[in-house]
Amino acid sequence: MTTPIEVADHLWVATAAAEGVAPSTHRDDLRRAQRMPGWRAREFLTGRALLRELLATVRPALAGADVVADRRGKPWLRGHPGIGISVSHSEGALAAGVAVGCVLGVDLQRPGARVSASFARRLLGEHAERIAALPPARAAAEVAWVWTAQEACVKATGAGFADRPWTIDVPPGARSGRWRGYRWMALREHSTTPLSCAFPLERRFGHGER
Repeated sequence: MTTPIEVADHLWVATAAAEGVAPSTHRDDLRRAQRMPGWRAREFLTGRALLRELLATVRPALAGADVVADRRGKPWLRGHPGIGISVSHSEGALAAGVAVGCVLGVDLQRPGARVSASFARRLLGEHAERIAALPPARAAAEVAWVWTAQEACVKATGAGFADRPWTIDVPPGARSGRWRGYRWMALREHSTTPLSCAFPLERRFGHGER
């Protein structure tokens, strides 16, 4: 695990290569993984291991808590509604986030070698022209940065694609912005792999959680 980045007050993000993370052996994680195909179970257990390692660093008492999903699939720590958590996977890369006092979305994405013009237009809208002249790999990386910010926002709300992430305005090269009542941050100074997080503009710390 990389050294956790405190990207905002009491909000941390960490990354790791999946090959360097031992899968979680937590009883609840193992129980949930039993229902998954082999490749998905490995991805799931390494993601949970990174999350628990991050918790052990920033909130040690919570590292062993069960992770449960709400009706939309957003993960939470059982018994700790004031703690936001998020995990992301992409082709052997992992990211996890922990926030005190608010929900949280974290997303990372390994870019491909190139990106189609139609896909770029769908995500960037009027900004698509700004990457049209870039070399293919650079354009694909920039689109991946945009997508991680958009995806982090809808992971924070818990609504996923129902919130139409591709409609969120994220200009190429931007490091932060606002959408509805959320702030998104592209962690360009901390990660070579596109990585973003999102959290509410107004944060409320629960009693005993801060």
